[in-house]
Amino acid sequence: MTAVTIQCCAPIAREPLGEGEAAELAVLLKAVADPVRLRLLSMIGSHAGGEACVCDLTDAFELTAPTISHHLKVLRTAGLIDGERRGTWVYYRIVPAAVNRLGALFAPLGEPAPGRPADLELTLVRPHP
Repeated sequence: MTAVTIQCCAPIAREPLGEGEAAELAVLLKAVADPVRLRLLSMIGSHAGGEACVCDLTDAFELTAPTISHHLKVLRTAGLIDGERRGTWVYYRIVPAAVNRLGALFAPLGEPAPGRPADLELTLVRPHP
């Protein structure tokens, strides 16, 4: 038998998600699970001044304006972006709390959860061939 030790990373959650929190996060994840919506969110979040006019977003895609509007509505309904009409155009901005919630879901903890080591070692025992 051969023992192989593997270093593992720190856990990314302090505790498992509850049913309600999982349902809330699933709505956010579903909203960004589409490549167009993910790109729109990225474009809005990285736009100078922290907000982007819909007129600046539509040219980046080979999609119709109604299709872009649909994707923006999905992001807005999920609470990831907010918009404000100014004359003919709508200006969109990120909702930091919602986007940070998504980011925190995958960010490693700065310190280990209570009762958990920062690094885990797994030892696999394999029989000799």
